[in-house]
Amino acid sequence: MTKFLNHSIPFLLGLLVIAACVRPTPVAVYVTPTPQTTDVAAAVPTAAETATDSVLASPTLTETATPGVVEPTVTFIGPVVGPDYTQPPTSTPQPTATPPATNTPIDTLTPFPTTTPLPTETPGGPTPTPLPGLRSSLMGVQVFSELEQPDWDNTMHRATQLKVGWVKVQVIWDLVQPTNSGECSIECQRLELYLQDIDNRGFNLLISVAKAPDWARDSIEEDGPPRDPQMLADFLTFFLGRNDLWQRIDAIEVWNEPNLAREWRGRSLSGAEYMRYFDAAYRAIRSFSPNITIITAAPAPTGTSSVSVDDRAFLRQMYASGLSQYTDVAIGVHPYSWGNPPDARCCNGVDNQSWDDDPHFFFADTLDDYREIMVSSSHSTIQMWATEFGWATWAGFPGEPPEAWMLYNTPETQANHTLRAFEYAQQLDYMGPMILWNLNLAQVHPELIAERDERVAYSLVLPEGNPQERPLYWMLFDSPRSDITPTPGS
Repeated sequence: MTKFLNHSIPFLLGLLVIAACVRPTPVAVYVTPTPQTTDVAAAVPTAAETATDSVLASPTLTETATPGVVEPTVTFIGPVVGPDYTQPPTSTPQPTATPPATNTPIDTLTPFPTTTPLPTETPGGPTPTPLPGLRSSLMGVQVFSELEQPDWDNTMHRATQLKVGWVKVQVIWDLVQPTNSGECSIECQRLELYLQDIDNRGFNLLISVAKAPDWARDSIEEDGPPRDPQMLADFLTFFLGRNDLWQRIDAIEVWNEPNLAREWRGRSLSGAEYMRYFDAAYRAIRSFSPNITIITAAPAPTGTSSVSVDDRAFLRQMYASGLSQYTDVAIGVHPYSWGNPPDARCCNGVDNQSWDDDPHFFFADTLDDYREIMVSSSHSTIQMWATEFGWATWAGFPGEPPEAWMLYNTPETQANHTLRAFEYAQQLDYMGPMILWNLNLAQVHPELIAERDERVAYSLVLPEGNPQERPLYWMLFDSPRSDITPTPGS
């Protein structure tokens, strides 16, 4: 506990600055009506438009959707909590209400107040010890890309302010090819331009590929892989080959949380079955480049139930099916910690609170357990990448939180835990980049707030409010980085 407090002191000082400069204001919640048909082609950027924002020219978008055909919707699912977790509803009827406010234009974003410098020490006296710097090259954030161009530009501006080296985007196959294997839908073309934009802005780019379209699956219930692993390989070949997109991508995670039935409907829920798909995807990616980092799909931290397989057991099944033979990959992990600090250990993490009776609920225990499995499977030279992690808080949202553990997290603890987690993991030589989940889901899908969907509780930026950003956003903005040379005015 003493060690934890020592590490937390710099962050608590940062919070005092925030508390002095930011007036708490209730978040105005907007509930959107059923989406109306919009002029999609007009909203999608053309190559000429993006070129004005220092984005390399790309092919002009071409309308490929069949007139009168409604493209399928996609349910965006994030972290999961435990074997008795109840998935929030995804189709709750919404009342008609004021449309959500648009994002604040980039040129009107309010800068974070500059911290007052500490007094100069008396000449000859001790000099202040600088705060330890985080490494931007090992930090990233996941963004949701279902945005029109102005909102996308705003989102990228915010990602730049966070001073992270990585941006992660999920490539939703169902949106890219909703009707057949030969198409590139409007969403596909929009996504292609946005991925190019991420690369042009100097970020490292991580994509995850998930959610096969109905035409490729044996089941259309929830989400799942295609009926044949080769179909996934063919999709990757198609997507990476478009305008040499593979040259812009630095890392690819093959699927998402395949130990959950809701992400793997139609196929056997096992690490052995997943490895059949991973092998096909690996071969397709390597046919383009030996340098792209290929990451195994991080399992959700959960136990075994009728709709899930324990993530530790799932990883062992993957190794039993040949994972250790791949010597140029990374192992994906989602070390969510619910209401527990990143330093805490099972099973008495925090006094007088629940959700501390199982190693699945602890950031540090999940990293330790995965590492032990890797070492015992002769995979000790391989890095682990946290392709999702974070802490959720329901503060500022209406009603009771969807899960009781969210009551343990204030916006301030969300900020402190996250920064400490980055610091903790960057001291481990086997940890690669860590991707914070998420930047902007609450903005992209504000209706999920009224649905009491836990995923929006992780977002750094809210649909409305003053401030619109949570304390974590500005603490990341203001935190020192050891691998960034400060520039005047930064």
